[in-house]
Amino acid sequence: MIVSFQIDNLQKDLKNLVNYSIGFLDGVEEAKPVIMDNLGKSVIESLKNFIDTNARISPESLHHVYEWYQTGSPEARLFDIDYVVVGKNSLSFNYTFSQSTSFSNNSTEPFYDKANIMENGIPVIIKPKPNGVLRFEKDGEVVFTKKPTLVSGPGGESVAGSFEETLKTFFESYFTQSYIMTSGITEHFNNPRPYKDNLSSGIKGGGKGLGFKVGYRWAAKGGKIE
Repeated sequence: MIVSFQIDNLQKDLKNLVNYSIGFLDGVEEAKPVIMDNLGKSVIESLKNFIDTNARISPESLHHVYEWYQTGSPEARLFDIDYVVVGKNSLSFNYTFSQSTSFSNNSTEPFYDKANIMENGIPVIIKPKPNGVLRFEKDGEVVFTKKPTLVSGPGGESVAGSFEETLKTFFESYFTQSYIMTSGITEHFNNPRPYKDNLSSGIKGGGKGLGFKVGYRWAAKGGKIE
């Protein structure tokens, strides 16, 4: 019995396989900024919903980052969150507060810089209008006065620093323990099925170019909101 092998064809297939694999990995590497951008959008959406949920559970702590009497409502948020892709592997998140346009029951105009002042526990002095009288509640009693009044803890005892504490809880606990598991990101990157589906074409001659296209498209879907 004589057994023969087509060495030339085998070498060609092996070369195409190597090039296809290298192209796939290059495509994944090139897609990293897109992955991070998709992830940033997904995280922000989840983070905002996380804050809304916590605000509805503990309105005494987070009412200041919403319009008056609309705590936890997405339409009444006085905060916005954005992100920046740093390099290819990192995201930097930051937040800003916007001005309130609603009135409290004890006021005839919006509380200027409400969210920022209450979050940072900045004392405020409330002055009555000329010939006017201030009316507010203290220890359950209604108080009337013509004198300026210092409010050392606007928003209540539970407000100062609560927004940042909620952000910290999200990234240190919820993000790693729940978000990563339920978002589908881990499952996606543990299953590079397109690599296998296009393997035959890569070996037959698609080589590095096909591998790059397959790797980029597959990786770019990682972290994307469906």
